[in-house]
Amino acid sequence: MDMTFHGGDISGKATVPPSKSYTHRAVIAAALSGGRCEIANPLCSLDIKATVEAVRSMGAEVERRDGVLTVESRGLHAPDRTMDVLNSGTTMRLMSGIAALFDSETVITGDESIRRRPMGPLLDALRGCGVECRSNDGKAPISIKGPVKGDYVEIDGSMSSQFVSSMLMMAPLVGRPMDVRVTGRRASRPYLDVTLAVMRSFGVLVQEIPSGYHAEPQRYVPCDYRVPSDFSSAAFPLVAGALGGEARVEGLDMGDPQGDRRIVDILRGCGCEVCEEGGCLVCRRIGRPKATDVDMSDIPDLFPVVAVLLSTADGVSRLYGAPQLRFKESDRIDSVERMLKALGADVTGTDDGCVIRGVERLRGGRIEHGGDHRLMMSAAVASIVADGPVSMEDDGCWNVSYPGFVEQMRSLGMRC
Repeated sequence: MDMTFHGGDISGKATVPPSKSYTHRAVIAAALSGGRCEIANPLCSLDIKATVEAVRSMGAEVERRDGVLTVESRGLHAPDRTMDVLNSGTTMRLMSGIAALFDSETVITGDESIRRRPMGPLLDALRGCGVECRSNDGKAPISIKGPVKGDYVEIDGSMSSQFVSSMLMMAPLVGRPMDVRVTGRRASRPYLDVTLAVMRSFGVLVQEIPSGYHAEPQRYVPCDYRVPSDFSSAAFPLVAGALGGEARVEGLDMGDPQGDRRIVDILRGCGCEVCEEGGCLVCRRIGRPKATDVDMSDIPDLFPVVAVLLSTADGVSRLYGAPQLRFKESDRIDSVERMLKALGADVTGTDDGCVIRGVERLRGGRIEHGGDHRLMMSAAVASIVADGPVSMEDDGCWNVSYPGFVEQMRSLGMRC
């Protein structure tokens, strides 16, 4: 079955989902705490379901009631079954570090997309500290058998911040002082700040040192935790407002360490009006966006929707600095280029982003999103500046990160 977006005049208020990144980490930290924790305002999506099932397989009890996840455990153990992470790369990567703590084998696999995602740098890091690892040429299914030996782990941080986050969440539990030495450029650094913030909330402190991070032996402490709203998701209604009228998004905290709050600066740099009014972040269309260059190294999840924003900008824009986009749910540089070209944009992919020569309007057309939720939602927003409809497969993939996306867009005036 297909679905078709016809653009529309954008006006109204959106309530965006809780943060997927925070929810993953909070569920894992709660399960590691060896007590009872209540996680308020969690994202309920397919990716989070994968993490919930992962900690259940390791002995945690998880129950959802009245918008709260209750996580209770008396300490985790190696999983009692193969860990199927579905389509969640975050689950696979974060749980790999936790699995290395146990002297029994953990097998992790997922869907076809997951089995294409590179895990080599993370597995190499674990092997370097004595963990037995097997894989399908650096990809899932993977097998991990600990325990961790030595007093440091060395990890290449240039491909994914999730590799480093995995080591950070594991390091305090090794039982001795542990350094996480990060080599290469630290991709998507704000996600590391999110990891450290969640760890602090659960009583674990990690020190930043010149080579990376240092962790003393510690235990996660049970606590009640509230997940903040997600700036990655907020980008879609905000860009819709920038292209088609006015959108108000409630529940966002501009003091949050989420790197994707930079969408506000990007919108302002394009000439859009963005302000805070009545507890909402408001984005208004002023006219045709202005071209701009954006360093995407810390904000790769914004790449598809920022490319849509700039597809009709006045001038030539350059998005750069994020070669890790090649290893997301899809090769997002290639898939965004193909998606925008199918809709009539003038865009050329590069090794670490793309060059966009703004056109006055897109023409519309059919796109192939391949189950990539961010690509699908970005194409829907692109319909606002298209003369014809934008159609695509209706496979519900937006539920990975933004349950209710289509209904929210309708409430803002988009025709679907």
